[in-house]
Amino acid sequence: MESVLKTKSYEFAIEVVCLVQFLTTEKKEFVMSKQLLRRGTAIGVTVGIRIFRI
Repeated sequence: MESVLKTKSYEFAIEVVCLVQFLTTEKKEFVMSKQLLRRGTAIGVTVGIRIFRI
């Protein structure tokens, strides 16, 4: 059975990646987008660690 938290964090990470792509290509913003990518995808790593720990 798939975890709701895992699914939502995966979808959130995809949205973050799409937003970062938009910011870098359309708005030419690189500093904030790199930080956003790091922080926005870190939740997936945390969830993955917690799921495998149980």
